[in-house]
Amino acid sequence: MAKKRPQTKASKPQPRNRVSGAQEPVPVVGAREPCPCGSGRRYKACHGRAAAHAVTELVQRPFEGLPGECDWVALRELVPAATVKLTLKGGLPDGVPSVTLATVLPMAWPALRRDDGSVLLGLQNDTSSGDLSRDLADTLSRALTTEPGNPVAAERVSSEGQRLQDLLDPDASFEPEVHSGFEFWIPESTEGSTPEVAASLERANSAAIPTVKLAGVDAAYWCETPEKNHLRWVMPHSEEKLLDALARLHVAGATSLGEGTRLVGSFRAHGLMVPVWDLPSAMSAEECEKPAAEFAGRLAEALASDVPLTADERRARGGLTNRQVTLS
Repeated sequence: MAKKRPQTKASKPQPRNRVSGAQEPVPVVGAREPCPCGSGRRYKACHGRAAAHAVTELVQRPFEGLPGECDWVALRELVPAATVKLTLKGGLPDGVPSVTLATVLPMAWPALRRDDGSVLLGLQNDTSSGDLSRDLADTLSRALTTEPGNPVAAERVSSEGQRLQDLLDPDASFEPEVHSGFEFWIPESTEGSTPEVAASLERANSAAIPTVKLAGVDAAYWCETPEKNHLRWVMPHSEEKLLDALARLHVAGATSLGEGTRLVGSFRAHGLMVPVWDLPSAMSAEECEKPAAEFAGRLAEALASDVPLTADERRARGGLTNRQVTLS
């Protein structure tokens, strides 16, 4: 019987620049797609393996220090369709009339440079490092110099690159506009779109959950689902203080937003806590406004208290902690 030859790992051809002969970076593609280096292996078993090990240390609060941190988290994790005008430090480059953050873009593009030179930056995309802020800043920087009329491809990001905090004006407002669908993908001046964009638009619109941002409190979003409605509220307070405050209010019977509503738990997202209420299916976003504002007042008082928790409050706090889920 012939002996089996020892297996050797497939070599990884390195793409080279045709002119200089220097090695070029391998583009990021889907894990199961053929590796762009030409090795014939899937990306995850070739250059994707090195990319996975190159992930930087996870940044727990990537949007910390940006105006509207809580809304950044909401748009990343909760809101299907929304846009926000972004203001860059030092103003916009020549030929770029505007930069707009969008929850998601057609075909999950990281960014798009429109025909008129304006930039759309997608927020709800997979990232290549542990610092979402750095990934988005890299995509934005490349979008600003991309030829108009083209999407921006995903790339691995250097751990030494700039972050959003380096690019965006810290004094500018951050005011999300929530949309009922994704028609903002297609400018009004455009008569139509490609079949791919039209199909992506139809899929996105069919999956979008109706969502409304409350006007009277910060970063609270009402959403409608078939069984019941919900209020999901991103809060900036430290987790320990917020859990204590919610426990105090729970024991006092003061967490309700009205008849048929219930605080059902919370989740963590990008370093912040997001309490969640179940609401009756008949309760609209407008009807949430007054009870949400009243709850914000009660919460402020509970946060200000430094009295040790009672036994009942400690039990309530334990229940709240057990119902927490971490999304990111």
